[in-house]
Amino acid sequence: MNKIPLLDLTQQYKGIRNEVRDAIDRVLESGHYILGPETKALEAEIAEYCGVKHAIGVGNGTDALQLALDAAGVKAGDEVITTPFTFFASAEVVSQLKATPVFVDIDPKTYNLDVEQLKKAITPKTKAIIPVHIFGQPAQMDEIMELADQHDIFVLEDAAQAIGSEYKGKRIGSWGHAATFSFFPTKNLGGYGDGGMIVTNDDELAAKLRILRVHGSSPKYYHSMIGYNSRLDEIQAAALRIKLRHLDDWNNARAEKAAYYNKKLAELPVVTPFHAEDRKHIYHLYNVQTEDREGLMAHLKENGIASGIYYPLPLHLQEVYKDLGYKKGDMPNAETISQKIFALPLYPELSEETIDHIVAVVRNYFE
Repeated sequence: MNKIPLLDLTQQYKGIRNEVRDAIDRVLESGHYILGPETKALEAEIAEYCGVKHAIGVGNGTDALQLALDAAGVKAGDEVITTPFTFFASAEVVSQLKATPVFVDIDPKTYNLDVEQLKKAITPKTKAIIPVHIFGQPAQMDEIMELADQHDIFVLEDAAQAIGSEYKGKRIGSWGHAATFSFFPTKNLGGYGDGGMIVTNDDELAAKLRILRVHGSSPKYYHSMIGYNSRLDEIQAAALRIKLRHLDDWNNARAEKAAYYNKKLAELPVVTPFHAEDRKHIYHLYNVQTEDREGLMAHLKENGIASGIYYPLPLHLQEVYKDLGYKKGDMPNAETISQKIFALPLYPELSEETIDHIVAVVRNYFE
């Protein structure tokens, strides 16, 4: 069997090649390349898809987080609670605004913020909470929103990995005061380059975000605030519009492959992903846990099968955050899981035959 990648974007492209090329040609012939009609159309389509009033296209998922926090008034001296078990950007943006990231341990099953721990972490300085819908499984948004309402705290959903997922029948992106998406190429809805989006039902916040993304100017050359240069380009928007039409089918295919993996791995010494009943999980990644991760990953590599670790070191133990005073043992769930977890190949076009082969290689290692 040929080498098996963690994700195969070329397979996806083959299926939509003509649509994508037509869309890109349309942009090139229009002569309008940044924040034009394609971006406007994508914003309207994403807003409708998420069930919200506004969508604001920006340069990437990290910018989306930072602009949203900035627009919400997060500043030096404020605290923002988030998870230590996520990509660095979820905390990095807090630090960029000179606020303080406060980390809360995760639920060992869903890998999302532990709501009981969250309750204990709120202080008078807490300005915002960033729940991360990690790997495509939503956090407990009803309880988080209830808590936020009690304390007048801004909630920003980091949905970089979760577009199309649902919590209690309601689309992710429509729960918080705002939510952000990443269109990095490897995401379930990925561009052919970088891109990001902020969604919200708040008219005032949306208006502010549209000004912030273009150097704080409205109209052009008249600046009412210090802003950013963070704009979605037309080629990305055009391609993403094509992909958005296929997103639900792709997400459903991922869930089917994950269920097939679960069935096949059931008798082996690996912990397969937990899927909470009240959520639609879109399986951005298919992560398992095992005691001998490095040994198993090396065995997979020898057999031409790619795998990856998400994430090897929780954020509270990163060198850059040593001044915050966290130490080993403070977040036991995140720390333990980060030593055991790794991702197996998963993408909508992955065949059952290929999964059978991957599982056979895993079984061979344990035998």
